[in-house]
Amino acid sequence: MTKLKVGIASYDAFKARSMAIARGELKPSPGEPKVWFTSIESFAKVLSDRNRALLALIAETRPGSLSELAEKTGRAPSNLSRTLRTMERYGLVRFEKGQGRTQAPRVVYTDIVLDMPLTSAGAEHTPAGR
Repeated sequence: MTKLKVGIASYDAFKARSMAIARGELKPSPGEPKVWFTSIESFAKVLSDRNRALLALIAETRPGSLSELAEKTGRAPSNLSRTLRTMERYGLVRFEKGQGRTQAPRVVYTDIVLDMPLTSAGAEHTPAGR
């Protein structure tokens, strides 16, 4: 089982964290989120019920191409491509070389864990609080 830990942080907090890491002022611990969303809304949009079902289908059937996945889902290839490219930016999927010039989508993780404090007292868990 491969888990991806994700967090929620504002763009400014994430940028400050990234700069601190680049300057050597912060060393991320192994248990920290690897992927950051700017809001719970963006997290919910990328990992909607429909998109989680898509990830499950990819993991179960390992389609050989985007066209094959479009046939299995009934979704338009252009819509599917946009969705998968967004997921790729967050590290949720990757593309392997398929037959010929095709790209085969692959799911990278079996589980996604959200690390999000509910109060400002939990700020030490966010990039700005580190």
